[in-house]
Amino acid sequence: MPDMTTALGNAPHGAHHIAPDAHGRNFYAIDRQFQDLLSLYMEPGLLSQMTPHFERLGELAGNRLDDLAMTADKHPPVLQPRDRFGRDEDWIDYHPSYREMEKIAFEEFGMHAMTHRSGVLGLAEPAHPLVKYGITYLFVQAEFGLMCPVSVSDTSNFIIKRFGSEALKKLLLDRLLSQDPATMLKGTQFMTEKAGGSDVGALETDAERIGVGPDGVERWKLYGQKWFCSHADADVAVLLARPRGAAPGTQGLGMFAMPRRLENGSRNSYRIVRLKDKLGTRSMASGEIVMDGAVAYLVGDANRGFKQMMEQVNLSRLSHGVRAASMMRRCLNEAMVVAQNRRAFGKAIGEYPLLRRQLMKIMLPTEQALSMYAFSADAMGRANAGDKDAANLLRILTPVYKFRACRDNIPVASHTLEVRGGLGYIEEWVTARLVRDAQIGTLWEGTSNINALDVVQRAVGKSGGHKTLTAALKDKYERSDALPGQYKGLLGATLDRVERFVEAVAADPKQEKRCRLAAGALYHAASAALMAWEGAALGAKGGDARRLLLSRLVIEHRLAPQDPLSLNESAWEQEAMDLLLQDKPVPLAKASALVG
Repeated sequence: MPDMTTALGNAPHGAHHIAPDAHGRNFYAIDRQFQDLLSLYMEPGLLSQMTPHFERLGELAGNRLDDLAMTADKHPPVLQPRDRFGRDEDWIDYHPSYREMEKIAFEEFGMHAMTHRSGVLGLAEPAHPLVKYGITYLFVQAEFGLMCPVSVSDTSNFIIKRFGSEALKKLLLDRLLSQDPATMLKGTQFMTEKAGGSDVGALETDAERIGVGPDGVERWKLYGQKWFCSHADADVAVLLARPRGAAPGTQGLGMFAMPRRLENGSRNSYRIVRLKDKLGTRSMASGEIVMDGAVAYLVGDANRGFKQMMEQVNLSRLSHGVRAASMMRRCLNEAMVVAQNRRAFGKAIGEYPLLRRQLMKIMLPTEQALSMYAFSADAMGRANAGDKDAANLLRILTPVYKFRACRDNIPVASHTLEVRGGLGYIEEWVTARLVRDAQIGTLWEGTSNINALDVVQRAVGKSGGHKTLTAALKDKYERSDALPGQYKGLLGATLDRVERFVEAVAADPKQEKRCRLAAGALYHAASAALMAWEGAALGAKGGDARRLLLSRLVIEHRLAPQDPLSLNESAWEQEAMDLLLQDKPVPLAKASALVG
């Protein structure tokens, strides 16, 4: 009998057939498109100051942070409802990997505080939104779940800083903006109730006024339940409740800041009754809260809570768009690594026509979302500086971006899993987590329907925001000497066509069913115009003009009518695909010739 153990032991194990992943790379260093856009949108001195931080976070995201995220996903938080004496001292146990990620986000990079005070990352003033969302973009390529606590801490700080009384700010703000773990308070928002998710006006939480304390802070007691509380054990939760005797609906809601512990260190009168067993974002604790006379501080005007909270919601929506852009970039990186290294039937799978087309379905929405990050963050920076036109532009950009980028993230993740093949379905690889985490973007801060209605019925129908958007886009690309005149004409005609369509949908209540289509059309038209300007501007400086090709593909595939059974194929498109799938710059002359 032959020695089968010896025979098997000498057999090749075949591991060399398995394509690697993107882990181990510096996610900033390999992202030339992100670097290019920062060079266009960010002030040179600020870019020079921030580049070392981007490089450091890119290295962390591709290595240590990526390892921590994988471990934390496999060891979700655990609720401990009582201590050993039987007291309701509920707390949540987190795996050490999650705690280390918190340290990176809150202590090292100050992601929750950077736009609210100076000093974070050595900045002499609060960080420009391009910086904050650029940091978010790099961080989320490794870890999505923790970005919820980071984002809700950031937006809680914004709410209290903007609407809180001087006494409330004195009580909370320094600790909310601290990077010192000994003094830091982390924030969150609790919105959803069993009676109302999207229908916020249906919530049932009741608020009873206590009075103004010796510190000048107005205190209330809250009674009720919150049904989906992400970052369930945050130190301060901003939430809506209805003061007793107030009007029904959203008009009767007040905003409150509820501390987990009172000033004397004792537990507040609310309990985390259970944690949610979620499809994704498993590293982060989402739970259900029961309030039984919990002390809370009034934030702003008790009759304007909903309007105040909507400013937080809009900040979170913009963050979700950036997070979708980030996850899609990770997907594109993973798909390209596999396409270049996985072999089937004698050659790399990236050489097969169907796979190349699939890679383009990943690349195009990824680059659209990146352009929308840069444009939206730039608008926010100008709005924060007092530019009213920029504030109006941001009003429509935010739900447009959140709506479409979060929706695109889902098929992009699924395509990437398929490129990896059967291993993509296995939890040892990041693709399975990307597919799971992608789903939440269409739910948090409003479903796709809610965001589409906000775009069309409010931003367009009430404010004419589409005209503000079109004017801002035309102001960019029409002044470019590097763009072919014929292509400028195509961009203008496309924007005008989309403008007429969204106006018609907004004007006719019977067309509500087309609000999602209208919101998507605005996104595609905006990203096409932006990528045309970006590609021409970069190419004119001797850089990579590939975004000009991507702009034309958006128009052809996301805004133009298509016959799915036609066998006709544009020669320019095949050549454009060849250029885009190569890892080298596309000359402006070549890109202009193809789109002109």
